[in-house]
Amino acid sequence: MFTLIRPALSLLLLMTLITGVAYPLLVTGVAQLAFPDQANGSLVHDADGKVRGSRLIAQDFVGDGWFHPRPSAGAFATVASGASNFSPSNPALAARVSADAQALQVPGQGPVPLALLTTSGSGLDPHLPPAAIAYQLARVAAARNLPVSTLQQLLDSHIERPLVGPPVVNVLALNLALEKL
Repeated sequence: MFTLIRPALSLLLLMTLITGVAYPLLVTGVAQLAFPDQANGSLVHDADGKVRGSRLIAQDFVGDGWFHPRPSAGAFATVASGASNFSPSNPALAARVSADAQALQVPGQGPVPLALLTTSGSGLDPHLPPAAIAYQLARVAAARNLPVSTLQQLLDSHIERPLVGPPVVNVLALNLALEKL
């Protein structure tokens, strides 16, 4: 019996060391050398070096002086990230979207962009289409006593054009640039 257990335990220990210790350390080391910014969370720092967030996770901005991201089903908490799982036929989803549309509606500016009313799959998508940001320009300009043209230039400078997919704007990066104005 011992002749069967000893090799099995030895193999278990060896594989645990390889897959549980050596491989994770190797991958972490390579990631730190090759992609240090991404390996450490793509953190965004302010002028004082304080961490303000991550380029990969949406932040909740409250108040008329900020550009707002899309709604989050998890209240922007990374632990509770995820969709609301409301189907399109769910009355709770229709009520939330209707209430948000009424709250965000700007007279004379047309319908509220869908990206400002719907959550992403994770609830933490940091990007919005440029049209959803443009819809907010008048509100932010009025709250900050800035010309809309200044904010339009700021928006234009923050449009990202990925290789695949439509142009997007990182709301955190845009708000940090707005803070510097």
